[in-house]
Amino acid sequence: MTTMESLIGLVNRIQRACTVLGDYGGVDNAFSSLWEALPSVAVVGGQSSGKSSVLESIVGRDFLPRGSGIVTRRPLVLQLHKTEDGSQEYAEFLHLPERRFSDFVVNLTLIDLPGLTKVAVEGQPESIVQDIETMVRTYVEKPNCIILAISPANQDIATSDAIKLAREVDPSGERTFGVLTKLDLMDKGTNALDVLEGRSYRLQHPWVGIVNRSQADINKNVDMIVARRKEREYFATSPDYGHLANKMGSEYLAKLLSKHLESAIRARIPSITSLINKTIDELESEMDHLGRPIAVDAGAQLYTILELCRAFDKVFKEHLDGGRPGGDRIYGVFDNQLPAALRKLPFDRHLSLQNVRRVVSEADGYQPHLIAPEQGYRRLIESALNYFRGPAEASADAVHFVLKELVRKSIAETQELRRFPSLQAELAAAANEALERFREDSKKTVLRLVDMESSYLTVDFFRRLPQEVDNKGGNPAIPANPASSAVDRYSEMHFRRIGSNVSSYVGMVSETLRNTIPKAVVHCQVKEAKQSLLNYFYTQIGKKEGKQLSQLLDEDPALMERRLQCAKRLELYKAARDEFGGDGQKRGCGGGGAGGEEEEEAEWKQRIPCLSSMSGFARNVRWETKSERKFQSERDMRIIEWCGLIPYMLWLVEMSEHVHFTAVKINSAYHVDYG
Repeated sequence: MTTMESLIGLVNRIQRACTVLGDYGGVDNAFSSLWEALPSVAVVGGQSSGKSSVLESIVGRDFLPRGSGIVTRRPLVLQLHKTEDGSQEYAEFLHLPERRFSDFVVNLTLIDLPGLTKVAVEGQPESIVQDIETMVRTYVEKPNCIILAISPANQDIATSDAIKLAREVDPSGERTFGVLTKLDLMDKGTNALDVLEGRSYRLQHPWVGIVNRSQADINKNVDMIVARRKEREYFATSPDYGHLANKMGSEYLAKLLSKHLESAIRARIPSITSLINKTIDELESEMDHLGRPIAVDAGAQLYTILELCRAFDKVFKEHLDGGRPGGDRIYGVFDNQLPAALRKLPFDRHLSLQNVRRVVSEADGYQPHLIAPEQGYRRLIESALNYFRGPAEASADAVHFVLKELVRKSIAETQELRRFPSLQAELAAAANEALERFREDSKKTVLRLVDMESSYLTVDFFRRLPQEVDNKGGNPAIPANPASSAVDRYSEMHFRRIGSNVSSYVGMVSETLRNTIPKAVVHCQVKEAKQSLLNYFYTQIGKKEGKQLSQLLDEDPALMERRLQCAKRLELYKAARDEFGGDGQKRGCGGGGAGGEEEEEAEWKQRIPCLSSMSGFARNVRWETKSERKFQSERDMRIIEWCGLIPYMLWLVEMSEHVHFTAVKINSAYHVDYG
């Protein structure tokens, strides 16, 4: 990959592949643009600057749109490819299969941009001037774009649209080549030496003068070979430009541009290679995140769903086990919320002196208790224990909401599930339904714990109370003498002692429930969620038909399109990487006659599957008349290849979805216009 032909040919191949995939620069793109990293030459000029004539002079053929007003409506990419020495040099257009054209060109890639205009004429939108300038600017402002600024010599260079735009995007002039046309149309006694010799406007590269065919020559079908000979004679015999003759003309311009383009490509190969490798890594990473396409058979779809569920279940368990944040909130329920709720229970009001007296008196009825008010004790304890039901249920509810939030987070964090919104919704519904069942079981269990404390009181606790009070030197125990009891039976001290005893018992039960409620909740909710959150869902999934499974795996259309585009773009960059590697050095530019070009086309089609849809190109043609012939592709086209064009390869890249050409025959010349 050391020759000019191989370098430019390499870039040409990659540009063609880029265009097939929609990467042709100058447009908004969701991917890194390989096209914009490749050096190219963009032709800029006003409508009357002779831009199209310069391009045809370089190519040596009539093929560009002509007419009044705006003719070139969209950017055209022209890739010129010189054949190897010694090969038969000819060009054969499909609409003239019996006629061959022979010539030679240098290797060069040019982008023909719409001509700049100043005023919108009748039938054009008011925004046409700004629209065209914006379109042209998007190409020439790229740092890898070489600007070929076309200016007519019979107008003041200070009014040149091309120079004005080039100065704005390339103020140093490093990327700009100035071309001066219509030198033969200047007023007698004047010349353009000040411009050509860089005195009027200096650029980093030399100005080149061009003499194009006149309209009379075009009408007379003067071919490009004769036109080039006349151009050489003009400069050689001109008293003004004779000393510059060897650096003037379209042939010199083509060689100058080709050499500079080759140098630019050579200088940018390291950065292009770096961009290719970086983009491949990014695309492969994104493809991993986007996942593989879904199989169509029901068995594979069921397997995919189960794998996705397992991936979700793994993330969910990591949240519970501490591998991810969130599970600690469950411990917070038991360590903070439950104790706080127990402390806030209204036992002070329930065991007030007034309430204790009332409950004990009601429990005694018409027969006062003899020794101790056992029924009063039981009623006070049972009614106090009912207060524990609220915190017990609240603990189950709090853990339920934590688990529900963890399900939501786990679904969102399961990368594989992001492709399937329907499956996400189904999975969330099934998990939440299971959590609801676990919560109901948990509530029943914790309430049963509270009921168990009410069902059987710990008698030993009350038997130890008198001894504990005596041992602590507190208030004397109630005497065993009934007569003495009768004296104290309804004293204030008596009821305070009852309230104190009940409060101590309730405190003991509170400590017990503080330890047992978390165990019950974890057993009924957390453990079950870890072990059987999706068991019922698995059973239901196994009963679904293929159509129902497909609906669950119905991807977001935007995601499907993104994966398709990523896959295509990845193939492009991998092919480009191979081209810039050791293998690319052997291929060179793929020249060598029709056989070499066919091998190159077949190779690219094999590299990039979507290129196979390009078969035919301009072969899908309908001719309507002999004098004025129109054709339109049977499908939307972005690339028209005029196949077999030897000694050079000419590709017209039409940047639109629908392409419609009109070919008008003028003797041996063919002009292409847009419909």
